[in-house]
Amino acid sequence: MTREREGELLMLGLSVLESWFPILSIVAMSYVGALHTYMYSLVISLFFFLAIMYKRQRFSELKNRAAYKDLLLTTFWITSIFAFLFIGMRYTTAGNMAVIVFLQVLFSYLYFNVLGKEKMEKMHLIGAIVMGVGALIILIPEDLAFNKGDWLILGAAAMAPIVNLYQKRARVYCSSETILGFRTLVGLPFVALMAYLMEPAVTAEAFMSALPYIFLIATGVYVVSKIMWIEALNRISITKLSAMLALMPMMTLFFAYLYLDEVPEFRQLVGILPVLIGGYLITKPVKS
Repeated sequence: MTREREGELLMLGLSVLESWFPILSIVAMSYVGALHTYMYSLVISLFFFLAIMYKRQRFSELKNRAAYKDLLLTTFWITSIFAFLFIGMRYTTAGNMAVIVFLQVLFSYLYFNVLGKEKMEKMHLIGAIVMGVGALIILIPEDLAFNKGDWLILGAAAMAPIVNLYQKRARVYCSSETILGFRTLVGLPFVALMAYLMEPAVTAEAFMSALPYIFLIATGVYVVSKIMWIEALNRISITKLSAMLALMPMMTLFFAYLYLDEVPEFRQLVGILPVLIGGYLITKPVKS
């Protein structure tokens, strides 16, 4: 199996896990608030990252000073992204959140192909464009009016390719678990401060009600899927990796219908077709 195919399989697996992120987050936020959900998820995931780093003897990687610039930039951008996502989810649906986040493929293409030097095969480019069209069909409402939650999530999508770039650079110096452990440890105090200043205190009863969902977010999304994400980054291009996220909105729409009773709108169902076609094109091997 080629490294590129390994990266594609990793992306497929994490798409399933990440598709549950908006659903679990919306339920947890109904008990403890957006930023507190983010904070508690970081606390739980930090425990796992530190345990993994200790077992695999990764703490020595933090002695490499050359890694710190990319690690700190990764921490800044990823903390900002998830703050935007959690606050944005207060005002929008799980399906909308998943689709808007997918628009990072368009920002990725703009940053790295139009403005940058990363080469992309013509067929893969067509696939990315088709997927982008499908996402736009799903995204744009009939009244052409975005709510503030959609704008915050769109901002997170615009930042996503930037953090991917710095994570890919940091991966040269550090393992994926070290990158994730570092960014969680450094970002946690800032998230805790924002939660303290911007949201009311959480009661013990509310915390216990939210805990099962927070635990699933922390372990499934922040630990397992993020390790898969960074490993995939080390195997395929950022643009292609972002494009493969097209599977996530479709899965989220389906799971949100089953779990939250969110009925997909007609335009969302129409947009799924180009998303699937583009996903096929973007992952199809190109003959030399």
